[in-house]
Formats: sequence, C-alpha cells, structure tokens
Amino acid sequence: MTETAPRPTLEAVAARAGVSRATVSRVVNGGDGVREPLVERVRRAVEELGYVPNQAARSLVTRRHDAVAVVVAEPETRVFADPFFALQLRGISKELTAHDNQLVLLLTEGRDDHARVGRYLAGGHVDGALVFSLHLDDPLPGLIQGAGIPTVFGGRPGWNGGGADDVVYVDSDNRGGARDAVRHLVGLGRSRVAHITGALDQTSAADRLEGFRDVMGDGDPRLVVEGDFTPAGGERAMRELLDRCPDVDAVFAANDLAASGALRVLREQGRRVPEDVAVIGFDDMLPLAEQTDPPLTTIRQDIEEMGRLMARLLLRGTGGASTGVVLPTTLVRRASA
Repeated sequence: MTETAPRPTLEAVAARAGVSRATVSRVVNGGDGVREPLVERVRRAVEELGYVPNQAARSLVTRRHDAVAVVVAEPETRVFADPFFALQLRGISKELTAHDNQLVLLLTEGRDDHARVGRYLAGGHVDGALVFSLHLDDPLPGLIQGAGIPTVFGGRPGWNGGGADDVVYVDSDNRGGARDAVRHLVGLGRSRVAHITGALDQTSAADRLEGFRDVMGDGDPRLVVEGDFTPAGGERAMRELLDRCPDVDAVFAANDLAASGALRVLREQGRRVPEDVAVIGFDDMLPLAEQTDPPLTTIRQDIEEMGRLMARLLLRGTGGASTGVVLPTTLVRRASA
C-alpha cells in the first residue's frame, strides 16, 4: 500500500518563495499590485512544488468559474442532426479551450426548459453565455437579461423590434449572400427562380428571403415556399413548388440541408439538375455540399469562425457597448448551378 504525497498548499508556496500567503494568493489568482521580481519567485515556487490552485476557493476570490454556457434554442434532435450546430460548437469549443474555459451546453426542448436555463444562468454557475438559433418569440433574451451575465448572440437579434442597444452579436451577411445566389441563377439565364425559405421566425431566414426579393422583386408569390432548414422541409417545399409552378427552372434554398431535400425530389420526378432546374444552397457545409447528387453550388459562410468569434468577444469583454459583427459570404460553384 503506497502513501499519497500531501498536496502542496498555498503556505508551502509562500515559504518556498519567501513571500506572504497573501502575495501568493494575488499572483495565483491574477491580482494586481505585486512587483515583477516577486511574481517570478512565486511562479517558480508553484512550478517546483507542483502547486494546483483550489478551483472552488479561486472562484470565491475571483468570482470567476472559467466556464461559459452555450445555449442553443433548439431541441436535441435538431441540434445533433444538423451539421451547422456541430461546426459552430467546434469553433466555440476551440476558442474556449485555448483560454482554459469549460463549455456547458444547454438545450431547450420547450417552455419548461427556458425557465430551467434562466434559473441556471442566474445561479452564478458560469461567467457568461453564448446563445444562438433564437426564434422571434423566444423568451430567452429576457431571461438572460434578467440573469445579468455577459452574453453574445449568434445571429442578428430580431426581438423587441430589432434588438436592444446593448446586444452583442455575430452574424453572416445573409441578405448579401442571398442576392449573390439569385444573381448567379439569373446570370445562367433562369427566369422562373423559386425560393425555399428557412423558418421565417428566425432572422437568418428572413434576411435571405429579403435578399431573394432584392433581385426578383415581389414577383409570383407561388415561387416562395416556407421551409424549416431541414431536408424533410426541403422535400416538402420542392413538391409544393412543382405542383404550383411546373415550369420552375431554378431554386435557391435557404440552406444546404433544404437544398439536399429539393435535389432528391427533383431526381424522383425526373427533373435534371442543372439542365432542367438549377439549384443553389446556403452554408457550404462539408462534406454534405460535395456529396449531393450533383455536388451543390452554394453560398459559403464560415460557421466555425462565427463560433470562435462569439467566444472571443465574450472572453474579451465588450464593456456593455453594442457590437454587431457581420462576416462576409462567398459563392462556391459546383455542378448543381
């Protein structure tokens, strides 16, 4: 039976460094007011003794937990089936890990979950929150504001008529990207261009619809069908489009998943892509966009970078100032259009 060596204490570090316990505590917990030579002595003693700060005590001193809540306003069946969320979470995780912060994932299945998330955030368990995939009637913004913790949102805020003055968010140029998609289709000589929208209670879908209308005008209302950013929604919308407008010759789908569903229906109904109907998506989610039949022309947004930037803004601190960061999009041409 072996004996476990006692864990080095703050007092042991102080004795080794020849300084007071209070000085060691300030250095270990990132406080100010310690001269650089003493800081170096403390750090050297910490390294020599293998001292590891007690996280619970450190939190009491610094009021920090080195943990960030990531709140996704979707049920888990959607989150784990949609690669968009995996990419955004990967970007967030990389940035938090680089700064020695833990990611706490919170999902919302229904109204009871909203209340649970609000209580958790208000309970002082995390230093801040990253929130995305909000819907216009979502109570989360109010609950988060009540919790009083720093927050960065993914996507342009759409609540309260466009968002409060102190909202910090990261988004892509959804409207501009949609314009580029539709202009590309028109440039191919297509005249019956349809749009399968995303869920229109989300600002990304609303902005992409506006981008479509910027190019096509109000036009024939039958050429716009609401989807929900899913393959099944894309299939349903494509069938409805073909029933309404059999002469449709191009489709801009609000995301790659919806486009993949539209491609399946076109293939089933004997429509050649792109010869009969050109199709373009939005996101450039790999490998999905390369593996559709045919490979998908799409608008690329850097989803992983959006996640990293959200985390970076939160960790850096915004001082309460309103900050909206909008990342550019680019057209990626493949075989579908």
